[in-house]
Order: sequence, then structure tokens, then C-alpha cells
Amino acid sequence: MIRLTEVYKEYPNGTKALNGLDMEIKDGEFVFMVGPSGSGKSTVIKLLTGEVSATGGRVVVNGFNLNNIAEWQIPHLRRTLGVIFQDFRLIDKKSVYDNMVFAMRVVGASQREIKKRIPYVLRLVGLEGKSSRLPDELSGGEQQRVAIARALVNNPDTIIADEPTGNLDPKKSLEIMTLLKRINELGTTVLVVTHERDLVNRFDERVVMLEKGRVISDGVGKYGAKKSNE
Repeated sequence: MIRLTEVYKEYPNGTKALNGLDMEIKDGEFVFMVGPSGSGKSTVIKLLTGEVSATGGRVVVNGFNLNNIAEWQIPHLRRTLGVIFQDFRLIDKKSVYDNMVFAMRVVGASQREIKKRIPYVLRLVGLEGKSSRLPDELSGGEQQRVAIARALVNNPDTIIADEPTGNLDPKKSLEIMTLLKRINELGTTVLVVTHERDLVNRFDERVVMLEKGRVISDGVGKYGAKKSNE
């Protein structure tokens, strides 16, 4: 579960990114987080991954209270999260398989776990038969599937996808979002941060809209259709 309660974030340069934000995501939910540039979306992601700390309020992620989390606990927190980036962030000189091996070794997985888990995840994302390819031998959509596979390979509780379709054409974008929905149906909580209104409206899912560091709408259906009382 993710819970942000009356969260404020002010950066050292004086930028007030979050202004009393309240949001809760239950285990197993699929949620879109949307909003204009500067609304606080990126700051929320940085808070959830422990990259930055809140100025005020309470942040709880998968059982970890990030207000008083110890340094040694942060790697344990991050093992419960799989993060997918717009620019893929694959290691260019490593094959698809070795990109995933790297992600598993970082968390101390055994060779037996690696050999069992990677083929399963590659099948799940539709990349069986491409484990030996280098990233630049793949299409943009395939590279994003590798990024999704890498995020999934350690079996996280939650996937956070930051503009996962920003570099893809509409057809590939729909394919990637459909894949994320399938992963959610297998039991993984999924939070997708995006600005693509048309894509969001293809799915009948919960949409949380931010503006000026606060939640201004939260509901199922069209992009920000159901207004909150704030």
C-alpha cells in the first residue's frame, strides 16, 4: 500500500512542489497519475522511491515509513518497487538477458533464481527468443518491454511507470499500457505517471489528477472526470 498524508515538499531553491497532498493506493490497484508540468508528479515518484524526503506530512510505501526510514532499509524498500522510465535506461553493451541478470544480482539473487525467473518474465512481456539481443538491435517498443521485464524480474509488490510511453507511437503506447494492465491483473500494484490523455481514456481505471502540488480530482473513468471535495 502507498499512503501520502498531508505531504509537503519544498526544495532548497524555494520551489514548493507539494502542498498538502493526500493520496492512497491500495494493494492490487491500477492507477494513472496525471497533471500539467510542475504539478508535482515527478516529486511524488522521488518520494516513493526514497530519492528525496518530504518537508512535512507522512509517506508510507509497502510497509516502510519513509519519514524515519534508516539508510540500510532503503535498498529493502526499493526491492519492493519496480521502476520503469521513459528513456528505458538499459545498459547498451549488455544483452537483454544480461540487463536482467544485473538487476537480479543487485538484490543478491542466486544463480538458480536467475535461471528460473528470467525466461518466465521474458515470456510474460513477449520477448522470448530475444534474450541475446543488444538494446540497439531492438525497436523502441521492444526496448520498453525489456525495461518492464527488468522492473518485474525481482517480483516487486509495486510497479511505478514514469511516462512509460513517452517515446513511442500511439500503437506501441497502447500495447505497452495493455501489458502493464495484464501485469496488474496478475496481482502487482501499478502506478502510471503520464500526460497522454487519449491513452488514459482508453482504460476504465482510476485517475488521480494533480495540480499545484495537490490532488484536485480522483475517480474512475475519463481523465480527471470525478472531482474531489478539495
